[in-house]
Amino acid sequence: MATIQTRTRQSPRKEQIGNRIAQSDSMEHKVQRHNRQPPNEGRKMLGPQRLARSLGWFSLGLGLAEVTAPRAIAKLVGVRNDHRLLIRALGFREIASGIGMLAQQQPEESAWARVGGDVIDLVCLGAAFLSPRAIRGRVAMATAAVVGVTVLDVLCAQQLNGDGASPRGMRHQKSIIINRPPEALYQFWHDFQNLPRIMTHLESVRVLGKDRSHWRVKAPTGTMVEWDAELTDDRPNELIAWRTLASSDIDHAGSVRFVPAPGGRGTVMKVDLRYRAPGGAFGVTMAKLFGEEPGQQIEDDLRRFKQVMETGEVLTIQGQPAGRPRSTSWKYD
Repeated sequence: MATIQTRTRQSPRKEQIGNRIAQSDSMEHKVQRHNRQPPNEGRKMLGPQRLARSLGWFSLGLGLAEVTAPRAIAKLVGVRNDHRLLIRALGFREIASGIGMLAQQQPEESAWARVGGDVIDLVCLGAAFLSPRAIRGRVAMATAAVVGVTVLDVLCAQQLNGDGASPRGMRHQKSIIINRPPEALYQFWHDFQNLPRIMTHLESVRVLGKDRSHWRVKAPTGTMVEWDAELTDDRPNELIAWRTLASSDIDHAGSVRFVPAPGGRGTVMKVDLRYRAPGGAFGVTMAKLFGEEPGQQIEDDLRRFKQVMETGEVLTIQGQPAGRPRSTSWKYD
């Protein structure tokens, strides 16, 4: 009986041990499955990175060749030797792009900058093809090569963005101190039809109704971009926030805050803008080439807004022989 009792006491233990072994086997299978999956996922994640590094080294090599041997590059491409300065300039740009691709962990902007550089190269090759002194066969072969590299650059940039169709949104945050109370700044900004006075790219703003308005903005290429926006938050003398509607050409949202400056020294105005530009990050890159990137626009617009609110007008040095605003002092007028 004692033996039977002992066996009876041990059997729950055996069951526990058996359960632990089964759980251990199950966990081992899960770990094995988990260990088998990451390499594939890692390869998917590392694919764009590897391509970016390859394009970075290619850009460095090509840039060094263009800088150190512009005559050989001109002969290879089929253009005249008197384009050496241009070829060297393109080489320095390639070197800068290559360094950006290799130095950054997430080189999306550098990848799209390469695409912008490819467009410049294609424009130069197109102009060379029309030259009667060019060897058009070689120019055509060089153009085909650049087109192939452009395709790789676009694919790389899209994959680095994590989405083959649309890029990640951009964000800009700027602030400025204006020597006026928050109430005055809020009232001016809340009347959207005032904004074309301070925003040179803003063609017009038309109020559609309560909390909605229609905006027309000049694009870098001279075309017009339009959108409808609605207010998402409106706190008198404190905050104005908005976003575009789904039917708009551009997707963006933003806010303007009016914070009293310390010591009663005016107002700290803070602008926070998030957007997806037309053409994605490529559009942003091309806008930078034209000097019309939104971050630059915001800084310029805030400076003009400060001038309007503090002086009543936008000061300019255009047309002034001394290179200064008029009526700065009676000594110089």
